[in-house]
Amino acid sequence: MSGELVLLRGDGIGEELIDQARRVLDALCPDLSYVEHPIGYGAFQERGAALPDATLEALRSAPASLLVAVGSPLHPVPGYRSPVVQLRRELDLFANLRPVRGAEGSDVDLLIVRENTEGLYVGRERRRGDRAWALRQVTRAATERISRVAGEAARERSGRVCVVHKANVLRESCGLFREVCLEVLSSFEGLEVEELLVDNAAYQLAANPERFDVLVTSNLFGDILSDVAAHAGGGLGVVHSVNRGPQHTLCEPVHGSAPDIAGQGLANPTATLRALGEALAALGRPAVAMALERALTGALGRGFRTPDSGGKKTTRQVVAAVLEELAARRRAPAARLTPDVSL
Repeated sequence: MSGELVLLRGDGIGEELIDQARRVLDALCPDLSYVEHPIGYGAFQERGAALPDATLEALRSAPASLLVAVGSPLHPVPGYRSPVVQLRRELDLFANLRPVRGAEGSDVDLLIVRENTEGLYVGRERRRGDRAWALRQVTRAATERISRVAGEAARERSGRVCVVHKANVLRESCGLFREVCLEVLSSFEGLEVEELLVDNAAYQLAANPERFDVLVTSNLFGDILSDVAAHAGGGLGVVHSVNRGPQHTLCEPVHGSAPDIAGQGLANPTATLRALGEALAALGRPAVAMALERALTGALGRGFRTPDSGGKKTTRQVVAAVLEELAARRRAPAARLTPDVSL
């Protein structure tokens, strides 16, 4: 069975959030075909594979997917590896885009563009006794294409881009990344390009995030900096990311499976719904994605927030408020056309 959109339930709070995403999806796009497939540690325990063959095949044949949360054990489990890293390689999801916008009245509006397939996440590690080694891979080809994504994004925004690296210490790997990024970005006419060492960038993101527009960096640095930047956007429960490749777009919230609150109905659905909006936009439905964002903003503005965002509402109550906003906005045009007969 195939569909335009693949829903990946995952682990922990993913079990609850995918059901709420389906409620919104059915209300927004009753004509959209979608299919659900397992992924994560639960799938590994039940099927012996964190990324089952049927799941991967469904993803290969669909243009977009929504992944909610994947859990991994803290201790090594024979045969288990993160399916997210495997997904990025199998589908060549080389660009990870993480937008962060501050609350109303804030000047924070930045985008972290992260190379998604190389660096220390290539998984080439080994241990011998009390010593362990990890290989960090950086190639010109991968760096060129992520640099182009950052340049194109900056050109569509304010025209500013910051290259983040640690070339003063990692002279070969970060040195190559820095060299290629600056070379590619120099071909974009009119861009304002700067560079920062990753430790300085982390400090600036925490202390003065509004100074940034687009940041481009390598895999591990991008992973860490994205979570630092999430603080300026309201926390991990409200920010999302988009993984793009030549044939597929995978959208996801940046939070984890949160086993400490799983099953309690307290998970924040904001990031999941924003990721759903990105998936709909990738499917050629930008107007629907905008309608969802406006409805979500309206619900949050009315105080429908989960505890992690300073509220007292449940996951289901927040989603119900979003659905109310969607219904009200559909009725609004008809109401404006009704003649005033109360003279």
